[in-house]
Amino acid sequence: MPLIIVFGPLVGAIIAGLFGRFIGDRAAMTITTGLLILSAILSVFVFYDVAFQNNERLIELATWMRIGEFEATWSIRLDTLTAVMFVVVTSVSSLVHVYSWGYMSHDPHRSRFFAYLSLFTFAMLSLVSANDFLQLFFGWEGVGLASYLLIGFWYKKKSANDAAIKAFVTNRVGDFGFALGIMAVFAIFGTIQFDEVFALAPSMVDTVWTFGPASFQALELVAFLLFIGAMGKSAQFFLHVWLPDAMEGPTPVSALIHAATMVTAGVFLVCRCWPLFDLAPNTSTVVTVIGAITALFAATIGVVQNDIKRVIAYSTCSQLGYMFFAAGLGLYDAAMFHLFTHAFFKALLFLGAGSVIHGLHDEQDMRNMGGTRHALPWTWMLMIIGTLALTGVGIPLLGWGFAGFFSKDMIIEGAFMAGQEGAPFGMIAFWIGCFAALLTSFYSWRLIFFTFHGKYRGKKEVLDHAHDSPPVMLIPLILLAVGAVFAGAAFKDSFVGKDSFAFWGDSLTPGPYAIANYGDQQHASPYDEVTADGADHGAEAAGDHATPADDHAAPAADDHGAATEEYGTEAGEHGEGDHGGGHHPPMWVLFAPFVATVTGFIVAWLFYIRHEGLPARIAARGGPLHAFLYNKWYFDEAYRFIFVRGSEKLGDLFWKVGDRRIIDGFGPNGFAGAAMNAARRLSKIQSGYLYHYAFIMLIGVVLLTLWVVAGAGGQ
Repeated sequence: MPLIIVFGPLVGAIIAGLFGRFIGDRAAMTITTGLLILSAILSVFVFYDVAFQNNERLIELATWMRIGEFEATWSIRLDTLTAVMFVVVTSVSSLVHVYSWGYMSHDPHRSRFFAYLSLFTFAMLSLVSANDFLQLFFGWEGVGLASYLLIGFWYKKKSANDAAIKAFVTNRVGDFGFALGIMAVFAIFGTIQFDEVFALAPSMVDTVWTFGPASFQALELVAFLLFIGAMGKSAQFFLHVWLPDAMEGPTPVSALIHAATMVTAGVFLVCRCWPLFDLAPNTSTVVTVIGAITALFAATIGVVQNDIKRVIAYSTCSQLGYMFFAAGLGLYDAAMFHLFTHAFFKALLFLGAGSVIHGLHDEQDMRNMGGTRHALPWTWMLMIIGTLALTGVGIPLLGWGFAGFFSKDMIIEGAFMAGQEGAPFGMIAFWIGCFAALLTSFYSWRLIFFTFHGKYRGKKEVLDHAHDSPPVMLIPLILLAVGAVFAGAAFKDSFVGKDSFAFWGDSLTPGPYAIANYGDQQHASPYDEVTADGADHGAEAAGDHATPADDHAAPAADDHGAATEEYGTEAGEHGEGDHGGGHHPPMWVLFAPFVATVTGFIVAWLFYIRHEGLPARIAARGGPLHAFLYNKWYFDEAYRFIFVRGSEKLGDLFWKVGDRRIIDGFGPNGFAGAAMNAARRLSKIQSGYLYHYAFIMLIGVVLLTLWVVAGAGGQ
């Protein structure tokens, strides 16, 4: 089954890509979609077998390369972390394939499009199933290539080409850091196999690696370089600029890249390498800071965007920030939980936006929408479900809510508890998480109100012909909506609760919340010594299980049904069972995300329903804050000034001065030019007249005689 899951999409991509013209678009679409659905079904069985039957294993397929002591194998690593990603990637990708049957129905290059989709999926599956850093890097670069092809799929549009190049170049910056990180891993550990590296990591805590005149703490250097790669792929602050421009690709591409695959690769990398990051407290602090800044930064920009897809793109960027600051605080299981639930509701929102665009004849500007809920009733209802999940709507204490309620609030509460235990920037991350939740609620409901409610602001003929999507597009939305509603409640205990020890096995350390409250169910992990012996990460665990406590997370929150001991409320009263006397956040912390979400909804309702037209007047009035946010903190302008114009000036320097003046001046236009001119003049002597040649011979004889005489006189 694992071989079919990983290589099935590759077979589909080869058939559709190489033979699409011969077998036709419909056959190519059928083959690629069928293989993806098969992979998704088999992934569910593998997920159950690995995560719930504890059948972790490694399938070594072949030796990829062996050069001296360096050896890389192509393997399929089957543990819970891989199994979770298998389900996320294949389920969303298969639904995107089905959805694309309707969305791309009029495109003349459908077989090529489906080949790219399947190639992208294969690369991501290779990435998450890797057992060493080189195979992971292969998948890493594969999704980069496929994203370039998909973003620029409509290559006749200049904006699409520019966006594809921008994504490719920006990711190369991060990938350069990642490649250096892999080189550093081999140089320090002598291997790139995950298990061997992680087992050796505790012994490297005090190792200083000298490179030339510089010295670095070995694990800090490795973790930092790996995180640079994660920043680029997951569009974190500074390397985020490619993500919104990637909306130039077809909408199914946006859902695939920004919901379940490429952008989550960075989070997966950090979680896969948790034994390294646990022993690199300074780098983990950087991860926390960058993640928190990204969550806030992207949310502030999302509130003023008018392109429906760009609003959702910045939302993705913000939610990835949540995942990273959770991982930076040691809440790896919470980060993966949010990655899992986010895939469903974010894919739902992207494909829902595509349904709006499809129904309004390619209109993407929300300023030209409004009042469309009657024309697009199914899309309206399904996007509301996605919005409820994204904003984390739920009721604390009752333990009821949509998917985002369980996963995002777990991160926020965990950040608070980490801050209470002294984790660097834990409390800052908590407050940023709460404020970003308010902004998330505002821009999410702004999108709903701006698109579906109020007065229609576009061309009348567009609304007259507006229509809901066909079933082939709506069925994937409905299935994603089911995940957006139930994924959080169904898997909370497995990902971050009482069953997390058995669930994660050896692939990931359960979070501090699980350690503190369910420590009697701990298991023995081969990496226990990683946290037990790590510098500045003293082990505090219930029972014998070690977990980071000093610089990372402290006991995080229970799900939203757990009250605090400070209020004298036992968790069992809310149906959560015995927590073994574990730690819980104060009551106000449990309600902080809920209050932020409600506040954002009320403000959006006042702006876009109660006082419709007020935001337009504010935007027309302008102002420095609106301009700052609307222009995305002027990052594009700054990068253009520093890097683009700087590169142009550097290129002009090398071209006009180095090439033309120096190389050409001394080369073709210098010595070579002088030789050519001399040759041109001497060639005139070759006149063809005999007396000219006789005269030259006479001159030669005279010169030779003078030279002989002068030589004799000198003696």
